[in-house]
Order: sequence, then C-alpha cells, then structure tokens
Amino acid sequence: MRRAWRSREPGALQWVPTSETPEPITLTDKAAGKIKELLGEQENGADQALRVAVRGGGCSGFQYALAFDTPKEDDHRFENQGVAVVVDKSSMQFVFGSEVDWVDGLQGAGFSVNNPNVVAACGCGSSFQVKEDTAEQAAAV
Repeated sequence: MRRAWRSREPGALQWVPTSETPEPITLTDKAAGKIKELLGEQENGADQALRVAVRGGGCSGFQYALAFDTPKEDDHRFENQGVAVVVDKSSMQFVFGSEVDWVDGLQGAGFSVNNPNVVAACGCGSSFQVKEDTAEQAAAV
C-alpha cells in the first residue's frame, strides 16, 4: 500500500492512504528495485530516503539532483513501492507528477526523471525548463 506523510494539524505528521492525497512522484518497478538494492548496500540505508531535488543550472535553467539523504523537518515525505522519497518545498513545484525510472542501456545506466511539467530540455538532456503555471499549481499541494 502506498502512503504519504501529511499534516492534518500544525506540527502533526501522520501516514495517510494516498487515495486521500495526490501522488507527487512515482517510481517505476525498476527504479524502486534499484533504490532498494543501493540502500541495502549502505550502512545507514534504513534511515535514508531518495531525495528528488531541482537546482538552478544548465543551459535550459534547471537540473535534477537525486541523492540518498536523511529527511529534513520541512521536506515533503512519502512512500512509493516501499521506498521513502523526500522532496524539499522549493523543488516540489517543479517535479510534482514526475516518475523516476532506472534506465540501463548502451550509453550507460542511471536514474531518469520523466517530468510532465517540462516544456523544453537541452540537447544533452541534463537540464530543462518547466511550464510557467506549474509553480502556481504545485503551490496548492
């Protein structure tokens, strides 16, 4: 069962079924399996979550930053396929509705973010631009 952290009262976080909340980020089966594998190899893997963040940079304006990290107090926190995922508040407006996938191909292996909010990307695929109204829509979440 997928669940998400949500505050019903100030300062009170609790698990709620995702049928009550929109799914901010989903993981493909391959991505979830690879994340579990990588976290299992780390000494403190049980305390870590996949952090999905957006940083300024690149020729199109923004770049994804994926890392294993300890959740922070003001992060959006949720679980997908048994994997803890965290997104900081400023990044959520750019990645809401995205899917993280694990791609293993001729050009290498790595995580890929399929983001429905992207309107343009650079030729190498390492940076992107989002719709102007994306920030307003995600801010309501």
